[in-house]
Amino acid sequence: MQKDDKKVTVPDTSAATDEGQSPSLKTRISITDEDTEINNNFDIEKDRLMLQRMIAPDYLHTISHLELYDTVFQPRVYLIDGLLCTGVFLFAGAPKIGKSFFMAQLGYHISQGIPLWGYPVRNGVVLYLALEDDYSRLQNRLSRMFGTDSTDDFYFATHAKNLYCGLDDQLKKFIKEHPDTNLIIIDTLQKIREVGGEKFSYASDYENVTKIKQLADQYGICIMLVHHTRKQAADDCFDTISGTTGLLGAADGAFILQKEKRTDSAAVLDIVGRDLQDQRLHLLFDREHFVWGMTSAETELWKEPSDPVLDAVAKLVTQKTPEWSGSASELLDCLEFFGLQPNVLTRRLNIGASRLLSEHGVRYESSRRNAGRIVKLTLDDPEA
Repeated sequence: MQKDDKKVTVPDTSAATDEGQSPSLKTRISITDEDTEINNNFDIEKDRLMLQRMIAPDYLHTISHLELYDTVFQPRVYLIDGLLCTGVFLFAGAPKIGKSFFMAQLGYHISQGIPLWGYPVRNGVVLYLALEDDYSRLQNRLSRMFGTDSTDDFYFATHAKNLYCGLDDQLKKFIKEHPDTNLIIIDTLQKIREVGGEKFSYASDYENVTKIKQLADQYGICIMLVHHTRKQAADDCFDTISGTTGLLGAADGAFILQKEKRTDSAAVLDIVGRDLQDQRLHLLFDREHFVWGMTSAETELWKEPSDPVLDAVAKLVTQKTPEWSGSASELLDCLEFFGLQPNVLTRRLNIGASRLLSEHGVRYESSRRNAGRIVKLTLDDPEA
């Protein structure tokens, strides 16, 4: 009997690949083009089994250490270098201390892309929900702060729905209409919170901020929640945030603006966050122009040591060639790094995607194709 000419390779679970497969898919089968139907049937069966697992009442979704490294997560983008990134942040201070002036200044600088106190700014569309103001007061305030200079990327609203009665839909519609949105300011948090007997419980505070954070994470934007501090002093200034610790617990970070005396022009801005370095900035309020200036910073921003792999990868894209794509092996050939396996390079880039974007302005993507995994590098702003 004549043997079939088709050949099937023996499964090899020890072979290193650059495809970043999960442990459950380590066995590799070589399939010719005419056997794609077999491969499709295999994928369908695999998806069916996975669905059965997921709908089981005792299902717990987990990923392995390998899968964690083989995943490219959405990069954390900095709106103000070292000071503000995507996520949800509280901005708290005593009433009438100058929080709204700071918010207007923040929104103006980001919508214009103008550096703030020497810190680089990533410009984008800004929405300011000034829920304790009216348009006349906003006009007077902004003209006092910035003169007649204006921008089409800075939007205002003085009324909005409640957090549990339509605010989500309003914000999503705005973002859909303005896809370059990167900052939403809600002034104040209290204006959008659900009013009820449980409004001061840890659970409700945590749920309120979590609901807002889901929106920020979904669209990769920053949402700033203006809030008040308590009159009672505390050893840790962040313990003075009005409400329970559930607010700060659910947020990505917080800013606390403080003065020794209400009549003082000088203030201290304390900053804490999951992806931000703890900082203390000394500010001075210009009473003529209603803007905050920085006089000094107590903490110098710490920067990670440069990564030679990321530095070399970033050089592959320029304004003349703003995009590069290919396999990890082809990328290695361009880098001329010896002793680095393709799958190791891919994981290094997966982990360093945020740094690649924030430090070099290069977006990194990794996708699986029929021929294997494809790496794509894109200059974030070729016209910059």
